[in-house]
Amino acid sequence: MRKQIVLTAFLLAGLLPAAAQTGSKTDRIEMCKENYRTLFGGEALTGQGTDPEMMDILQKFIFGEVFATRSLSMKQREMITCVTLATMQTLPQLKAHAGAALNVGVTPVELREAMYLTAPFIGFPKMLNAVGTVNEVFRERGISLPLDNRTTVTEENRHEKGKAIQDKLYRGGISAVMEGVPGGMGEDVSRFLTDCFFGEIYTRGALSLKAKELLGYCILTTLEAESQLQSHFHGNINAGNTPEEMTAAVIQCLPYIGFPAAIKALRIISQEAAKPADSPQDNLVRLSKITVDAGRLDEYNAYLKEEIEASMRLEPGVLTLYATAEKDAPDKITILEIYANRAAYESHLKMPHFLKYKQGTQEMVKNLELVDTKPLIPGLKIKYVSSG
Repeated sequence: MRKQIVLTAFLLAGLLPAAAQTGSKTDRIEMCKENYRTLFGGEALTGQGTDPEMMDILQKFIFGEVFATRSLSMKQREMITCVTLATMQTLPQLKAHAGAALNVGVTPVELREAMYLTAPFIGFPKMLNAVGTVNEVFRERGISLPLDNRTTVTEENRHEKGKAIQDKLYRGGISAVMEGVPGGMGEDVSRFLTDCFFGEIYTRGALSLKAKELLGYCILTTLEAESQLQSHFHGNINAGNTPEEMTAAVIQCLPYIGFPAAIKALRIISQEAAKPADSPQDNLVRLSKITVDAGRLDEYNAYLKEEIEASMRLEPGVLTLYATAEKDAPDKITILEIYANRAAYESHLKMPHFLKYKQGTQEMVKNLELVDTKPLIPGLKIKYVSSG
């Protein structure tokens, strides 16, 4: 089954001969030479240098086959290549492809913004290495530095602007993932993501939101960040990219990152694209284990009852909230929570009745443990029997 998923992804992107993208052997060689000339202004397949056989294999594959896959422009291909090389910190190759990117119409500002985009994924030191390499190319081309300022936010509105983009793409961000981090510092990390990544970097000019999400997917593909690839698949869909575009982008990364990392990303694209809406496999199921101040138990239970009744009545994505207390320790409460999907859960966290419960009981809760679970029988319904 896994082999079939990967095969399907490659066929969709046109890498395999069945899609008739590469044509004959002559076409592959001629396409390689033409693309290489366009990108670098020189000749491919010269037979010169210390490793002419490997350069022959490399150039024919990259510029004669991978560049023949559908959906992407030459500009997109070079932008993808540059962020991939920046992520890998292969700086000599980044320098060559930065020049190629400029040769095919990528503007200096677009290239700089693509480098800036890598920072939240790979960290600021590596991003600065990449920016330094690209700046070398700019200086050699006589491009004045610094480039034009493309900041669009202020200290006062960066959170608001970032949250608007984050909510559009990810509907709730990573607040749910950060719950339970010791010392409440998960909230700090969540805020950093909103304010810095989305607020200060995603709001910058020159690149569209759609372009940023596609480049971000390529960075994550290079990092083999499996869980983030799953969430960023849906972020890409929300930004307007198609599964076919994401597939072609991953294949553009393939010669630089290797087959294993590319196949992992292609498998995730295939799996996420094939999921039906609100599949039982999408359900988020967890146990909330809560220890309450015994002296305020009645007060806590009143808040909990109100919150659960409102959630079940008002939120279609809340499938089950079933609260129990231990017989011999009524201050120890366990709640079985089932949501249609993560988006429904993240939406639940923002509802007024939940916020009222959260704020009202904050000082009553002595300990909270959230246990994510995997249903052994996905989709099994809880049976309710009417007494009437």
